[in-house]
Amino acid sequence: MKLYDELVARGLIAQVTDEEEIKELINNGKAVFYIGFDPTADSLHVGHFMALCLMKRLQMAGNKPIALIGGGTAMIGDPSGRTDMRQMMTPEIIQHNCDCFKKQMSRFIDFSNDKAMMVNNADWLMNLNYIEILREVGAHFSVNRMLTAECYKQRMEKGLSFLEFNYMIMQSYDFYTLFQKYGCNMQFGGDDQWSNMLGGTELIRRKLGKDAYAMTINLLLNSEGKKMGKTQSGAVWLDPEKTTPFDFYQYWRNVSDEDVLKCLRMLTFLPLEQIDEMDTWQGSQLNTAKEILAFELTKLVHGQEEAEKAQNGARALFSGAGDTAHMPTAEISSADMNGDSIDLISLLVKSGLVASRSEGRRAIEQGGVTVNNEKVTDIKSIYTSESLSVDEFIIKRGKKKFMKILFK
Repeated sequence: MKLYDELVARGLIAQVTDEEEIKELINNGKAVFYIGFDPTADSLHVGHFMALCLMKRLQMAGNKPIALIGGGTAMIGDPSGRTDMRQMMTPEIIQHNCDCFKKQMSRFIDFSNDKAMMVNNADWLMNLNYIEILREVGAHFSVNRMLTAECYKQRMEKGLSFLEFNYMIMQSYDFYTLFQKYGCNMQFGGDDQWSNMLGGTELIRRKLGKDAYAMTINLLLNSEGKKMGKTQSGAVWLDPEKTTPFDFYQYWRNVSDEDVLKCLRMLTFLPLEQIDEMDTWQGSQLNTAKEILAFELTKLVHGQEEAEKAQNGARALFSGAGDTAHMPTAEISSADMNGDSIDLISLLVKSGLVASRSEGRRAIEQGGVTVNNEKVTDIKSIYTSESLSVDEFIIKRGKKKFMKILFK
């Protein structure tokens, strides 16, 4: 199966500007393509995950990726999918975030020997002359057409600032610049970027009389149509300091039955034939599929060793098999104690299982807390340093959140 057909079979491709040309380019390793990443945080997250996997697939087939870091466009903020305006960031924060991105991207993309590039659009956007950009670029954009773009519709309801309105022009200028400087002939991105990407191909055609191509990939949505990669506590990050490998593993281990095969196809590098065999799986077999998904993705992001640790920790907690040494832990010291004891609500707060004492009280009263596999409903429960010093003191909140307490 050729690469383009595989991308279709995995459910990745949403829209393309010229299917035959794109097919020819990527199947034969002739694409020099870019995907943009706006450095709005100091870590990539699950929302970027599919783009990184796509870059890896295309590079493996001989195509050349350009990772474009939006150090310049981040000064404006992408309005796509937003109902409010993004917070403005300083150049220092943006640069720090860019540095963090490259380190994480290197797990997916081989930047050695000119096999891939990382560029920052601040290098050309920050020095633009306003009058020049109005004459040379702005003249090629129709305001009427821009206002019909999907990326502006939600912002129009609350008021689209002129600052944000320029985002499409800046992204289009990126493609135009990359086409001239590096021979970049394709742009890939999420399906919510379609209008911005078409702006780039059109600018290249109008200014240079040449063809460039765009392809969007489907957004990673769950069976309810919501973006995946969010939890109650926020985004699922690729940085192990922000989302531990165990929590990353657990996120994928807990996807719904309806989503597991879609995620396996779109995100893993397992052969399609192997995944297709899982189509008939039901019941406990789907739990096996979820374990496979969680292991493969944790291995991609954090490496084989961390994936094995996470899997062993999960099995130890939920099935009684595996190594409890790799469970998530929280340290409690004598300084946290009231004399020689500590109440359960304080343990829940200090271990990070709840955000406040009132939340901890509700969780206990509603029967959602267990200590060493025994349900505790008394909010006045007290534990001494001796009881905390056992080999394994494990608190669970609900079915999926737990912590092993280490008394120091």
